[in-house]
Amino acid sequence: MPFPHLLSYSRTRTTSVERPEPDTLRAACRLQDNLMEAEVEITVRLPDLDITAVQSRVLRDERGLCPGGLEGLENAVGVRIGPGMAKIIKGLVGDDFPCPQLVFMVEECCHGVILYFTKDELRAVPEDEDEAREHFARMIRKNIRLYNRCAAFAPGSSITEGIDPPSPHTQS
Repeated sequence: MPFPHLLSYSRTRTTSVERPEPDTLRAACRLQDNLMEAEVEITVRLPDLDITAVQSRVLRDERGLCPGGLEGLENAVGVRIGPGMAKIIKGLVGDDFPCPQLVFMVEECCHGVILYFTKDELRAVPEDEDEAREHFARMIRKNIRLYNRCAAFAPGSSITEGIDPPSPHTQS
Protein backbone atom coordinates (compact mmCIF):
# COMPACT_ATOMS: atom_id res chain seq x y z
CA MET A 1 0.00 0.00 0.00
CA PRO A 2 1.53 3.36 -0.96
CA PHE A 3 2.00 5.87 1.83
CA PRO A 4 -0.11 9.02 1.34
CA HIS A 5 1.68 12.17 0.25
CA LEU A 6 2.19 14.22 3.41
CA LEU A 7 3.27 17.50 1.84
CA SER A 8 -0.40 18.41 1.49
CA TYR A 9 -1.54 17.07 4.87
CA SER A 10 -4.62 18.49 6.55
CA ARG A 11 -6.60 17.50 9.65
CA THR A 12 -9.98 18.42 11.04
CA ARG A 13 -10.99 17.21 14.49
CA THR A 14 -14.19 18.36 16.12
CA THR A 15 -15.80 17.54 19.41
CA SER A 16 -19.43 18.24 20.17
CA VAL A 17 -21.58 17.72 23.25
CA GLU A 18 -25.35 17.52 23.45
CA ARG A 19 -27.83 16.84 26.25
CA PRO A 20 -30.46 14.47 24.82
CA GLU A 21 -32.04 13.91 28.25
CA PRO A 22 -31.85 15.84 31.54
CA ASP A 23 -29.59 13.18 33.09
CA THR A 24 -27.51 12.34 29.99
CA LEU A 25 -24.77 13.96 27.93
CA ARG A 26 -23.51 12.61 24.63
CA ALA A 27 -20.08 13.71 23.38
CA ALA A 28 -18.76 12.92 19.91
CA CYS A 29 -15.29 13.41 18.48
CA ARG A 30 -14.82 13.24 14.72
CA LEU A 31 -11.47 13.11 12.96
CA GLN A 32 -10.75 13.45 9.28
CA ASP A 33 -7.28 13.79 7.80
CA ASN A 34 -5.28 12.40 4.91
CA LEU A 35 -4.64 9.15 6.78
CA MET A 36 -7.79 8.48 8.73
CA GLU A 37 -11.48 9.17 9.19
CA ALA A 38 -13.03 8.06 12.48
CA GLU A 39 -15.74 8.83 15.02
CA VAL A 40 -15.99 8.16 18.75
CA GLU A 41 -19.06 8.79 20.87
CA ILE A 42 -19.46 8.50 24.62
CA THR A 43 -22.61 8.70 26.70
CA VAL A 44 -22.30 10.15 30.20
CA ARG A 45 -24.72 9.90 33.13
CA LEU A 46 -25.32 13.06 35.16
CA PRO A 47 -24.70 14.24 37.79
CA ASP A 48 -21.88 11.75 38.49
CA LEU A 49 -20.23 12.12 35.05
CA ASP A 50 -19.86 8.35 34.69
CA ILE A 51 -19.29 7.03 31.16
CA THR A 52 -22.15 4.64 30.38
CA ALA A 53 -21.36 3.80 26.74
CA VAL A 54 -18.53 4.11 24.22
CA GLN A 55 -18.94 3.61 20.49
CA SER A 56 -16.38 4.00 17.74
CA ARG A 57 -16.29 3.76 14.00
CA VAL A 58 -13.30 3.87 11.68
CA LEU A 59 -14.41 4.84 8.20
CA ARG A 60 -10.94 5.02 6.63
CA ASP A 61 -7.49 4.04 7.87
CA GLU A 62 -4.70 4.41 5.32
CA ARG A 63 -2.00 3.07 7.65
CA GLY A 64 -3.96 -0.01 8.71
CA LEU A 65 -3.44 0.69 12.44
CA CYS A 66 -7.12 0.46 13.31
CA PRO A 67 -8.36 -2.93 12.16
CA GLY A 68 -11.93 -4.09 12.68
CA GLY A 69 -13.00 -5.50 16.02
CA LEU A 70 -11.56 -2.77 18.23
CA GLU A 71 -12.60 -4.37 21.49
CA GLY A 72 -11.21 -2.54 24.47
CA LEU A 73 -12.65 0.97 24.23
CA GLU A 74 -15.76 -0.26 26.02
CA ASN A 75 -13.52 -0.85 29.06
CA ALA A 76 -13.83 2.91 29.64
CA VAL A 77 -17.48 2.39 30.61
CA GLY A 78 -17.81 3.18 34.30
CA VAL A 79 -14.96 5.70 34.38
CA ARG A 80 -15.87 8.98 36.06
CA ILE A 81 -14.85 12.06 34.10
CA GLY A 82 -12.48 14.12 36.21
CA PRO A 83 -8.90 14.22 37.46
CA GLY A 84 -6.84 11.20 36.44
CA MET A 85 -9.32 9.97 33.84
CA ALA A 86 -6.80 9.85 30.96
CA LYS A 87 -4.46 7.59 32.90
CA ILE A 88 -7.38 5.41 34.03
CA ILE A 89 -8.75 5.09 30.48
CA LYS A 90 -5.33 4.21 29.07
CA GLY A 91 -4.88 1.62 31.82
CA LEU A 92 -8.27 0.03 31.19
CA VAL A 93 -8.00 0.00 27.40
CA GLY A 94 -4.42 -1.26 27.51
CA ASP A 95 -1.08 -0.25 26.07
CA ASP A 96 -1.42 -2.79 23.27
CA PHE A 97 -4.66 -1.30 21.92
CA PRO A 98 -4.06 -1.17 18.15
CA CYS A 99 -5.52 2.30 17.54
CA PRO A 100 -4.18 4.92 19.99
CA GLN A 101 -5.95 7.69 18.03
CA LEU A 102 -9.33 6.30 19.17
CA VAL A 103 -8.20 6.30 22.81
CA PHE A 104 -7.19 9.94 22.38
CA MET A 105 -10.62 10.65 20.88
CA VAL A 106 -12.35 9.13 23.94
CA GLU A 107 -10.28 11.50 26.07
CA GLU A 108 -11.29 14.40 23.79
CA CYS A 109 -14.94 13.51 24.35
CA CYS A 110 -14.33 13.61 28.10
CA HIS A 111 -12.66 17.01 27.82
CA GLY A 112 -15.64 18.19 25.76
CA VAL A 113 -17.93 17.22 28.64
CA ILE A 114 -15.75 19.21 31.05
CA LEU A 115 -15.83 22.24 28.73
CA TYR A 116 -19.62 21.88 28.44
CA PHE A 117 -19.83 22.84 32.09
CA THR A 118 -17.59 25.89 31.64
CA LYS A 119 -19.92 27.62 29.16
CA ASP A 120 -21.47 29.86 31.85
CA GLU A 121 -17.99 31.07 32.74
CA LEU A 122 -17.29 31.69 29.07
CA ARG A 123 -20.45 33.78 28.77
CA ALA A 124 -19.15 36.03 31.58
CA VAL A 125 -16.18 37.19 29.49
CA PRO A 126 -15.61 40.96 29.58
CA GLU A 127 -16.22 42.92 26.36
CA ASP A 128 -12.81 44.61 26.39
CA GLU A 129 -10.29 42.51 24.44
CA ASP A 130 -7.45 42.88 26.97
CA GLU A 131 -9.76 42.14 29.90
CA ALA A 132 -11.14 39.11 28.04
CA ARG A 133 -7.63 37.80 27.37
CA GLU A 134 -6.76 38.16 31.08
CA HIS A 135 -10.07 36.51 32.06
CA PHE A 136 -9.21 33.43 30.01
CA ALA A 137 -5.61 33.40 31.25
CA ARG A 138 -6.94 33.37 34.84
CA MET A 139 -9.23 30.46 33.91
CA ILE A 140 -6.25 28.49 32.61
CA ARG A 141 -4.07 29.31 35.62
CA LYS A 142 -6.92 28.23 37.90
CA ASN A 143 -7.41 24.95 35.99
CA ILE A 144 -4.25 24.11 34.02
CA ARG A 145 -6.05 21.15 32.42
CA LEU A 146 -7.72 23.67 30.09
CA TYR A 147 -4.30 24.39 28.54
CA ASN A 148 -4.22 23.16 24.93
CA ARG A 149 -7.84 21.89 25.08
CA CYS A 150 -8.92 24.20 22.26
CA ALA A 151 -7.21 26.43 19.69
CA ALA A 152 -7.65 29.53 21.86
CA PHE A 153 -5.87 27.84 24.78
CA ALA A 154 -3.11 26.31 22.62
CA PRO A 155 0.60 27.04 23.03
CA GLY A 156 1.48 30.23 21.19
CA SER A 157 -1.96 31.77 21.66
CA SER A 158 -1.95 35.28 23.13
CA ILE A 159 -4.21 33.93 25.88
CA THR A 160 -1.61 31.38 27.03
CA GLU A 161 1.28 33.84 26.81
CA GLY A 162 3.31 33.63 30.02
CA ILE A 163 1.62 30.42 31.20
CA ASP A 164 3.86 27.40 31.60
CA PRO A 165 2.50 24.22 29.99
CA PRO A 166 1.32 21.62 32.48
CA SER A 167 3.71 18.87 33.43
CA PRO A 168 2.64 15.36 32.41
CA HIS A 169 1.67 14.45 36.00
CA THR A 170 -0.82 17.37 36.25
CA GLN A 171 -2.74 16.43 33.13
CA SER A 172 -5.89 14.34 33.44
